[in-house]
Parts: sequence; C-alpha cells; structure tokens
Amino acid sequence: MNATVRVDKAGRVVLPKTLRDELNIEAGDTLELESDGERVTLRRSLPSSRMYKKRGIWVFRSGQPIPAGLTDKVLHEIREQRDKDVRGQNLPR
Repeated sequence: MNATVRVDKAGRVVLPKTLRDELNIEAGDTLELESDGERVTLRRSLPSSRMYKKRGIWVFRSGQPIPAGLTDKVLHEIREQRDKDVRGQNLPR
C-alpha cells in the first residue's frame, strides 16, 4: 500500500486505518523506525516476551504455527490433571 501522510506540529504521523488493519497494528503496539537517506521505514516490533496481549487475549509466540491437534491434546491433559487434583487423587501422602 502506498499513501501520503502529513506530519503534524508535534511530529506525529497517523497511519491510515486500512494499513493498520492490514498489518494488525493496534494502539500501544511498538514500531521500529529506520532511516536511510531520505527513506524512512517503519516495521512492527516483535515482542521480547513469548507471551503478549493481542486484542485483549494472551497469545504465545513460538515463531511457527502450532497444530490444532497438539493444542487439543495439551488442553485435555491439563484438564484431566486439574480434575484429578480437584478430586484429591494427586495429594501427597
């Protein structure tokens, strides 16, 4: 996408909504700025933590997709363990 934007008196630039939507940029996101001659490049800054909040939901960033079958299996195991704990089957003796 190409667009022309104006710098305001405070030095701010508004990114067009279509671009923000396309790149999933939200209020509070961090962008990296790089300049080279007269060229300025902005890019999304990846969170340093593997967990970050996106649209109010905690997201785990692994760098690659996690298969749905694996997440289902892990959730099932966690729920089974929680159920055993609630029933007192895993109490130390």
